[in-house]
Amino acid sequence: MSVVSRQPAASSSEEDDWTSGICECCLEADECCLGFWCCPCFACSTSRSLGHGLCLPLLDVCGVIRPITTSMRVHVRQRYGIRGSVCTDCLSSCFCVPCVWCQMSREMKYRKLPARLSDIIRR
Repeated sequence: MSVVSRQPAASSSEEDDWTSGICECCLEADECCLGFWCCPCFACSTSRSLGHGLCLPLLDVCGVIRPITTSMRVHVRQRYGIRGSVCTDCLSSCFCVPCVWCQMSREMKYRKLPARLSDIIRR
C-alpha cells in the first residue's frame, strides 16, 4: 500500500494564473469558431466535459447577467486553483460569453486533470 505524501496540484493552496488570456482564441482556432458561431452548442459540450448538465448553459439565454457561465467559470477557477474573484468572473461572463467558454475549454485541455468526480474514481 502506498502512502500519498503530496496532494495533486488542483487541490493545492497555491493559486496559479489562467494558462491563456480570455481573448487568445488563436490558440484553438476551431474551438474559437465554434464558440463564436454556435456558442450555445459549445457551452453545452464544455459544461458536459465539466461534469454538469448538458443543457445547463441554455438557462443563460435570459438577461444580461449570465449566472450559469459565471458559476462555471468560478468552478473551473476553483477546481484548478486559478487566481481571481467572483467579480472578475461575473464581468467576463457578462461581456464576452464565447471567449469565456473557449478559455475554460482551453484550460481543461491544458491542465489535463479530470474535471469530473467519475474520472477521478476510474483512476
